[in-house]
Amino acid sequence: MTAAPVVCFVAARSGTGKTTLLEKVVEEMTARGYSVGTIKSDSHEMQMDREGKDTWRFTQAGAKATAIIGPGAYALIQKTPDKEDLETVAAMLKNVDIILVEGYKGADRPKIEVVRAEKGTDVVTDPRDLVAVVSDVGIFPDLPGTVPVFGLDDYHNVAELIVKTYLCSSQAGA
Repeated sequence: MTAAPVVCFVAARSGTGKTTLLEKVVEEMTARGYSVGTIKSDSHEMQMDREGKDTWRFTQAGAKATAIIGPGAYALIQKTPDKEDLETVAAMLKNVDIILVEGYKGADRPKIEVVRAEKGTDVVTDPRDLVAVVSDVGIFPDLPGTVPVFGLDDYHNVAELIVKTYLCSSQAGA
């Protein structure tokens, strides 16, 4: 397992606003001085390269792994027979205080579930893994009382919860 805490942002269905929420939380935490890593779960055939670029050409030629290294950054595309395990990929992220994941609702990790009324109002995360719910639905009577519910635009308080729960609370709001 990775040394950095890992928190998954999940939903029962796509189109709930996970990406937008996660983007805002990353911006908020970065503004507070935290180094944030992100992982995106993709159920389609992932493509990061742009057609015609050298790395794309190498991959198309059959390379099992292709890396590009530039000033200040590198990227690696690794072909795998199946979807890679979250823990394996999380362990590759270096120099981050926390890793925020979009997806992986089946992972044995803490989760923040996004619920949008037009997509359904059920919370599908096991209550033992549920850190918070972010939603435009006001009340969830079946949730344990200890699970906070935030509005879809309340990324400031979602970030604050993550900081207080998983990072050094003395840095909260720094």
